[in-house]
Amino acid sequence: MSTTGGTRGPTSAPELPERLQRLLSVLVREYIEHGEPVSSQWLAEHAGYPVSSATVRNILARLEELGFVRQPHTSAGRTPTDLGYRYYVDSLLQARRLARLSPEVEARLRRAGALSASDVFAHVSHELSRVSHHLGFALVPAREERLNRIDFVPIDGSRILVIVVASSGDITHKLIAYPEIVTREELIEAANYLSAEFAGLTLAEARSHVLGRMHQHRVLYDTLLARAMRLAGMTLDQMASDTDDNVFVSGMQTLLEDGVAEEGVPLATLRAILSMIEEKHRLVRLLTAYIEQPGLTVVIGNEHTTPDLRSFSLVAATYTDGERTGTLGIIGPTRMRYSRAIAAVDSVSQAVSRILADSSNN
Repeated sequence: MSTTGGTRGPTSAPELPERLQRLLSVLVREYIEHGEPVSSQWLAEHAGYPVSSATVRNILARLEELGFVRQPHTSAGRTPTDLGYRYYVDSLLQARRLARLSPEVEARLRRAGALSASDVFAHVSHELSRVSHHLGFALVPAREERLNRIDFVPIDGSRILVIVVASSGDITHKLIAYPEIVTREELIEAANYLSAEFAGLTLAEARSHVLGRMHQHRVLYDTLLARAMRLAGMTLDQMASDTDDNVFVSGMQTLLEDGVAEEGVPLATLRAILSMIEEKHRLVRLLTAYIEQPGLTVVIGNEHTTPDLRSFSLVAATYTDGERTGTLGIIGPTRMRYSRAIAAVDSVSQAVSRILADSSNN
């Protein structure tokens, strides 16, 4: 991925002569603002420097040849391609021509932070959606709790309530379906064994150890140990998926409306992106693939590795609470107001880091 002005994207645009740069920027801004192909006549009048329509047509032909713009119809003006958007975004960041986010946004997040961390991130996604008019999200990495004790309580013939007590004192309940008939005493024995064996490990570590033991033949010949391992395996598998990163999302309706009305995005594509957001592990994998180090990341259209997202752009940034790093950002049509979106994501990520740092110091 290329790095330009604090943003990363899989595609790096080639250098352009200054005159082509200026005209391309004017074209992209106008198209973002109004959503209509931009004519050579309009560009000649609004380029900001003396230029004839004939010269503009020659410049547009060159930009089209280089892949920065395209002409939807023979008689129409030009619209930017994903490469044109990329060049525009990189130039924005190099020149630092970004809108400023109101300090009132951080004040609202701080008021939410006085309630709980979850309230902060629910407000983060809402603020990002409100400012950008697109979909806002906040990804909160789960804490790596260490196991203190595990208990099994029989509910009926096929269901068992699992109670996991973390070293922090947090208690998690999980109801699992178990195919064998087991007595309360047998469940107590299994719980005592697992608690003694795996106390002090994270859930991920405990799950890894359980899988390793289940492959050892000696366990399979001991009824108690075999049952304990099966119970632990089922429990930790389900709890691992439940304790993945929490995802807070706002603005799905706006994404649907913008995608259909403004960009002509097929409904199947919109359904796919909404499905990805609902299945949070897919969004986590996507962001993990894109974000290689702290900072700001912008991925535009065809730069996406996931075909379902190639009608959209992603603007994301990392934040930290001093121990863990999370991600927040905006997903919207490629014709988004990048200056506003980048400023919002960058400002909110820094504000969240400050709020979390202040919270941990109090």
